Amino acid sequence: MPIEELRAIALLSRVSYGRVSASMRALPFLAVAQHIVSDGCVVLRMHAGHGHHDACAGSVVAYAADNLGSGDAHLWSVQFTGTAELTKPAPEEFARFEPAPAEVNGEPYEAVYLRIRPQFATLDRMEYPASGSFTPLSVI
Repeated sequence: MPIEELRAIALLSRVSYGRVSASMRALPFLAVAQHIVSDGCVVLRMHAGHGHHDACAGSVVAYAADNLGSGDAHLWSVQFTGTAELTKPAPEEFARFEPAPAEVNGEPYEAVYLRIRPQFATLDRMEYPASGSFTPLSVI
């Protein structure tokens, strides 16, 4: 993988969540996932209750994460594609995940894990002037 693509994947270590995109019943969908970067792969943790992991497992997926809500003047967005495989994280990988939510949409959270080896990645960088002309949106 070219150095710029490696930098893109390395940036994922700076944030915890992103969105995985795949196809389910011939329709595209996006699902929120927590991630870690491990040995050049991205390991996702998702809620099993929606069944999104079933659509992703064995399929080529796209994953994207960013720091757009950070308020940083140096914003970035990473997107990559690769084949997702169901996995069981090693103990040291499992320990790197943030605590899981207790519930998703009122049902108990049940973790499922996918491992993706990125095939290619893109990195978009947005630089804003230090003058303060950029004001990030607040999340309510």
